[in-house]
Amino acid sequence: MGDKGLDFKHKEVINITDGRRLGLVQDVCADLGTGKITSIIVPGNNKFINLFTQNNDIEIPWQNIKCIGDDLILVEI
Repeated sequence: MGDKGLDFKHKEVINITDGRRLGLVQDVCADLGTGKITSIIVPGNNKFINLFTQNNDIEIPWQNIKCIGDDLILVEI
């Protein structure tokens, strides 16, 4: 899994636990000291408006990423 952060954009994220499509990778977080990717972020569920928080994105830690393909990223959350 030596992909670069930019390579993650436009890949669909699927949770292998329940087969649910989580969406496309929106952003990548990295440790600036080591340059290693620490997590990916996909948009959260916008069906319900939460008045207390505007950011309901899902941050998926690197250790939960199980497989990275050409078009898909499989995660376990």
